[in-house]
Amino acid sequence: MSDDLSDFSLFDLFRLEAENQTQVMTEGLLALERDSTAQAELEACMRAAHSLKGAARIVGLDGGVSVAHVMEDCFVAAQQGGIKLDHARIDVLLQGVDLLTQIAQTSEADVAQWEGDRRAEIDAFLTRLSHADETQSEAAVPARETATEIPAEVTTESEASNKSPPPVSAQTSPPPLATGPKETGERVLRVTADNLDRMLALASESLVESRWLKPFGESLRKLRHLHQDLAHTLDAMRETEGTDDGGQTVAALHDSARELVAQCQQFVSARFDELEEFDHRSSRLSHRLYDVALAARMRPFADGVHGFPRLVRDVSRELGKQVRLELVGEGTTVDRNILEKLEAPLGHLLRNAIDHGVEAPEVRSTVGKPAEATIRLEARHNAGTLQVIVADDGRGIDIAGLRDKIVRRGLTNEETAQKMSETELWEFLFLPGFTMKDNVTKISGRGVGLDVVQSMVKQVRGTVRVTSQPGIGTRFLLQLPLTLSVVRALLVEIGGEVYAFPLANLAHTMKISRGSIAELEGRAHFDLAGQRVGLVSGHQVLGGKESTTSDETLSVVVVGETGNHYGIVVDRFREERELVVQPLDARLGKIQDIAAAAVMTDGSPVLIIDVEDMVRSVEKLVSSGQLSGMRETAVGTEATRAAPRILVVDDSLTVRELERKVLVGHGYQVEVAVDGMDGWNAVRSGRFDLVVTDVDMPRMDGIELVSLIKQDPHLSNVPVMIISYKDREEDRRRGLDAGADYYLTKGSFHDDTLVETVVDLIGEPNA
Repeated sequence: MSDDLSDFSLFDLFRLEAENQTQVMTEGLLALERDSTAQAELEACMRAAHSLKGAARIVGLDGGVSVAHVMEDCFVAAQQGGIKLDHARIDVLLQGVDLLTQIAQTSEADVAQWEGDRRAEIDAFLTRLSHADETQSEAAVPARETATEIPAEVTTESEASNKSPPPVSAQTSPPPLATGPKETGERVLRVTADNLDRMLALASESLVESRWLKPFGESLRKLRHLHQDLAHTLDAMRETEGTDDGGQTVAALHDSARELVAQCQQFVSARFDELEEFDHRSSRLSHRLYDVALAARMRPFADGVHGFPRLVRDVSRELGKQVRLELVGEGTTVDRNILEKLEAPLGHLLRNAIDHGVEAPEVRSTVGKPAEATIRLEARHNAGTLQVIVADDGRGIDIAGLRDKIVRRGLTNEETAQKMSETELWEFLFLPGFTMKDNVTKISGRGVGLDVVQSMVKQVRGTVRVTSQPGIGTRFLLQLPLTLSVVRALLVEIGGEVYAFPLANLAHTMKISRGSIAELEGRAHFDLAGQRVGLVSGHQVLGGKESTTSDETLSVVVVGETGNHYGIVVDRFREERELVVQPLDARLGKIQDIAAAAVMTDGSPVLIIDVEDMVRSVEKLVSSGQLSGMRETAVGTEATRAAPRILVVDDSLTVRELERKVLVGHGYQVEVAVDGMDGWNAVRSGRFDLVVTDVDMPRMDGIELVSLIKQDPHLSNVPVMIISYKDREEDRRRGLDAGADYYLTKGSFHDDTLVETVVDLIGEPNA
């Protein structure tokens, strides 16, 4: 941390020391519980208690002095072999750690009152710990009382803030220093001295580099004078032309001008090289400065989880289970904001693992497992993201029980539940209020835990996945961004504009062929790993001009959750890039489908997509029917020209099929309607390049259908061809007056007239 503590009060320094020393004692006591002969841990605990005793005496905290003193005596007695630190004594010592933590968390102005209010509790602790010969059963009572203080659920932030700090929470979330937050409202961050030194060095370098610009500006001023001299020389040449001695003078001026031009070119070339070198130096320096500044925001994963071994120990003892927490990747760096947000979700996952996942010792022994269960909490960097894993070796998730619970809660019916895959069933675990328990306990049963986990993960643009094997265990994987200030994104073009999709929110990116696109009920879709994924044009969701690409493959970004995926067609993929997130002006409010903005290296802005909001926008379009007939819109207008769609309207099955086969045989896409009303509904809900209709039909005849199409502003440009057995001139005139683009008799089926007419109206199918 920074060495500059001159602005800290004595109480601030005590709080800082108490935070570190109580952590040392907690870790040491948990290690001693597993091996009471560990002399190194005993020594560390004794020294920590001794240091806290001295620090508390300096700031006048009598209660803190008394607690630390009796704990120090206990550690010394254990070192000398006078007492043994069994489970009961460690319970009481951990209670002392909690008291010291709570004393340090209290504001300087209120600490005297706090010590007075809690004097009875402090005296009771001193009495219990002073009796070195007390039995384990007598000492176990306060331990259980301590364990029950651990909150089973945290429903809201306001409720959590109104509660007195529990033992575990006090350790997992170090309090801010009193001077900064309490008096000015400013945040106070702890920065390592190395990081601060590197930042200052880079800032000094940046200052030196910035001074290069002044002499560079002076040199450009010299270039401007050279250009002025050149301009004067050229003016003199013009004035001298036509005079008696103009020839010799012009020649001299011409030589002077050439010399000035050469000087300017040489000067510009040298200045350009200097500017290019400065650009390289400046870019490298800025990047290094940014990396160091970003590192100052990072904290090791261990800083946010050092209280969890205590939590696991207390909760497991309360439930009568034996559980060991294994921490992996404690040195993994995490954005401090994300680390703070992780505390509550990870606490819920650990409690659930102990209560729901881990079996009782006797049950584990029966199935051949060690009596002591293991929960692994791991953090690691992977592919530009932070992965946090909580895995236990318990019984796993009861799939049959989960199905039954879903049906009993009325979330789906029995038939649908039986068809659901395990992955789909596990999604129900994250629903608000959903729990596998039938009764509420202090540890779980309210259905809040996993809902809190998913809410936090979504808040930071991450994902959470669960896997489970019966009898083997359950594993939760939280995939989160490394930092909230930087997002790694895929840049794409949609409607001529550049947008950024955060990689953490993308399910797939791919190229698909136009031929792999199918249509169901007027909506385009394609197959992805056996699932039908709806296809939507990005320009329809975000606006902008429609793509006119004629490529045989389409660039698709797949978004959404399992079972609810959508493919967004983009004009093209550009590149992956790390973007510095710039929040949008609050006065703009929430912009639909947009989360934030960023600035590209060339200074141009780019909007960062709010993927969840975009999925909701697509779902709204689908539910409102606005995506009906989306196949052409999704794949671009060139795809439509490559395989034009024709609607054939005729009440005769024989005629319909004959016309359809003739047109399909020549490469067109054809849909049919059984009468005029059916045709009118089809042409309004789909998108067609040509309508071919009969005249005499039930419900609505062809003439009325043509009139409706031509009067509709959205359909008036669709060509309509009438094919009828009526071949009189007056019938033909009636159809053309209604707006038909062509009138053909049904006898034309026996030659190429039908196809030739279609080609005249909408072109060849592969044109």
